[in-house]
Amino acid sequence: MGFVIVAVMAVGVLLMLTRLLPTAFTLGFLAVAIALLSGASLLGKTDSVATTVLQTGAPLLAATMIAILLGSWLGALLEETGIAATLVRKIVEFGGERPSLVALGVFGVSLLVGTITGSAPAALLAGVVGIPAMIAVGVPKVVAAGTVLMGISAGLPLELIGWQFLADALRMPIEQVRSFQLRLFPIVLVIGIAYVLIETRRKGVRHAWAVRASASRRARRGDAPWYALLTPLVPIVLALGFDLPIVPALLAGLLYCLVSTYRRGGAKERALRTLYRAFEVAAPPIVLFVAIGMLLSAVRLPGAVAALNPIVQAVSPAGPVLFVLVFAVLAPLSLYRGPLNIYGLGAGVAGVLISGGVYPQTAVLGLMSSLGQVLGVSDPTSTQTVWSAQYAGTRPERVMLSTLPYTWLIALGGLTLTALLYL
Repeated sequence: MGFVIVAVMAVGVLLMLTRLLPTAFTLGFLAVAIALLSGASLLGKTDSVATTVLQTGAPLLAATMIAILLGSWLGALLEETGIAATLVRKIVEFGGERPSLVALGVFGVSLLVGTITGSAPAALLAGVVGIPAMIAVGVPKVVAAGTVLMGISAGLPLELIGWQFLADALRMPIEQVRSFQLRLFPIVLVIGIAYVLIETRRKGVRHAWAVRASASRRARRGDAPWYALLTPLVPIVLALGFDLPIVPALLAGLLYCLVSTYRRGGAKERALRTLYRAFEVAAPPIVLFVAIGMLLSAVRLPGAVAALNPIVQAVSPAGPVLFVLVFAVLAPLSLYRGPLNIYGLGAGVAGVLISGGVYPQTAVLGLMSSLGQVLGVSDPTSTQTVWSAQYAGTRPERVMLSTLPYTWLIALGGLTLTALLYL
């Protein structure tokens, strides 16, 4: 039966790759199919499709969903108040006509924004001003898009939403997730900076339209106050320095942003307007996390564990050296909605690895966090990569080819770190 379940998973990957079904729908159908194939009853109070997969699985990642909504709200406020655009403009003014400095500055802003919210909203916040500014000073278009994505990726180890998701999905304490992510952060940061410095040496064509676009935006919207620019740091400082839980830390960031950009007579309207926008932004990932919760519940069923464990044990590399080498080679399987995509079928794979006792929870955490760096930057089907590439005037596949050597190296570094710490 285990091979039948694997075959069903392969069909699911094919459906996602060909986009015949949306990822969330495919994962939901997979959850039900895996549960039925593993011997679960359709109805019943325990180990059933209705109770375990649908009723318990759907809200399994509820804390992550709330964090996504709050992060999206904070991201909408950063755009509405001009905080993100102001940060980019200040960096551009400081960098002047020096492409490397301007790109490093946009990388830094992208990192900050990436700690608040991921995916397309983060790319938009940092890239709307940052990408044209980089192209204007001679940074090649593909590198401009890649710089924003590498910056967002560098912020992922500090992203509170990501901590919550990994803790919920892998059933681990937040403290363990935070400990590994803080160790991964220097690797991502150094390689991200290397990407910017190496790739910006290739000069692009100066586009005067980008300078005019930035100037016109500045004329339409004034700079945010200097103290409001600290907003992206507030949740991180509270979570890291004061050990505040993630949801209260994000709420504190929201409150600080609203107070620091207060305008008489407009605060309530701004708060409500950005909250409504946040629901629109957060809806797709929340639906995806509902489906992931159902899939995790399905692969944790006793029948699924018993059927899949022998297969997973047989194909999983044993020992730290093989762990690093094999999964480093397989890193591209996180692209194109592949089986190692943690925000897709990879969540189910992670659940099987843990429930079957193949690797310690912490090792699976390191594996998925490391491969997530490849997914977050180089996947040409991800929303942030598509948006950044199209806004810069290039193709997502070119951005993938530009960034993949660096994200692959990040994955190798993260896997090595995982083996040293946990295997």
